[in-house]
Order: sequence, then structure tokens, then C-alpha cells
Amino acid sequence: MYNMIELKSKRDIEAMRRAGQVVAECHRRIARMIRPGVTTMEINRLVEEVMAEHDARPYQIGYRGYPYATCASVNDVIAHGFPSDEPLKEGDIVTIDTVAELDGWLGDSAWTYAVGRVSPEAERLMRVTRECLELGIAQAKVGNRLGDIAHAIQTHAESHGYGVVRDLLAHGIGRNLHEEPSFIHAGKPGKGLRLKEGMVFTIEPMLTEGTHYMTIDEDGWTARTLDGKLAAQYEHVVAITADGPEILTLQ
Repeated sequence: MYNMIELKSKRDIEAMRRAGQVVAECHRRIARMIRPGVTTMEINRLVEEVMAEHDARPYQIGYRGYPYATCASVNDVIAHGFPSDEPLKEGDIVTIDTVAELDGWLGDSAWTYAVGRVSPEAERLMRVTRECLELGIAQAKVGNRLGDIAHAIQTHAESHGYGVVRDLLAHGIGRNLHEEPSFIHAGKPGKGLRLKEGMVFTIEPMLTEGTHYMTIDEDGWTARTLDGKLAAQYEHVVAITADGPEILTLQ
């Protein structure tokens, strides 16, 4: 397995941080824009503009035939929703996921946003999902295993009664969007691949209010909760360094 993983040098990681910071800037700008009445297609255009300002390329356009610079996943959509001209409504939650390519290296981050005032239930789901991301990152240390990351996420999510999506994976990233290792956000501590300095991968827990099972729309992309309940996701690119985990997409 290890021979399939491309360990990144400090120079590589620095280049990936620059790509990650383009994505972080996209999210900083999205956060200022999100409000009722805005459309996810307008957000998509904003992301294209921010990337152009930084001489970066929206990597998702054309990736496996995907047509947009962002995925925009509203309410019960877990991931890979298409941007649309339908205005966001007060109380919606929306996850925006985007990938920037800069000088051949990729940055990838998803973030769930509240549209106006959301229900306490939605707020709690978002908070716990973000906590899961942070707890997972804290386990991303040399010598730990992928199962330690997954277990930290799963136990925190399930202790609050939430489902952890199994059908969509975290993944290695570098010059390609999906590299090894890939892993689900659920597992046993002390199991799975041992983490080595130079590994770079996403941690991107997707939590659901109800069942963790999902369906795919007829468009072949849009992943929804099977029971129609809310989903949230937060994602960072993390480098394994001798000094601990380094978040390359930090906002």
C-alpha cells in the first residue's frame, strides 16, 4: 500500500499550501456573500472570479464530466449538488465544495454555511460536524493510523445521534484530486494504514441527522440523505509533518 502513496516533500507541501490558500480565500469570500436570496450559481461565479484573480484554475470543471467550479449541496444533499439559479432561503444550510489548481498542485475544501437564521437542530449538526473535523485532524500525527482519525470522528458524531456517511471517502491529494490513501470516516483505533511524514490527504466528515445511507439523483452526481434529513460537511487538506498535522486550506 505504501508504494502507492506519493509522499510530499516540504517544497511540495509549500506549493500545496499556496493552492489551498486560494480555496481558503474562496471560502472567506463566500462567507461574506451567503444570505437569503443569493443563488448557488452566483456563488459559483464568485469562486471562478477569485480563482482567476490568483491565476488558479477551477479544477472541478470537466473533472469526470462535472460541469461547474463548485458543488453546492443544500439541506438534504450530502455532496456533489449542482449550482442552480434557485435563490437560497432563510433557514437553509448549504455546503460549498471547490478545488483549485495552482502551478499543478491542488487545494480542496468544503464548508457548510447557514443561510440567515437556521434552526437550533441545523446549528447543532453544523457545530458537531465541524468538531468532528477538528477531532479527526488532531489524530493526523506521524505513527497514528487512519483508523484513529476515523474513530475520533465516528465516536463524536454518533455520541450526538448523527450518522456518518460511509459511501463518500476522504482521499490523498497532490497533483491529482484522488490519490491514495482513501478512507471512510468510521473505523477502529489502531487499525488501517500507519501515518508517515509527507502524506497529504483530505479529512472531510459528512454527518447526517438521520440514517447515513444515501441515494444518487438521476444526474449521476447529487448525493442525498436516504431519509431526506439534513446533512453537513467540513473538509480540509491536511499534511502529516514531524511537527504534527498542518492544515493547508486553513481559512
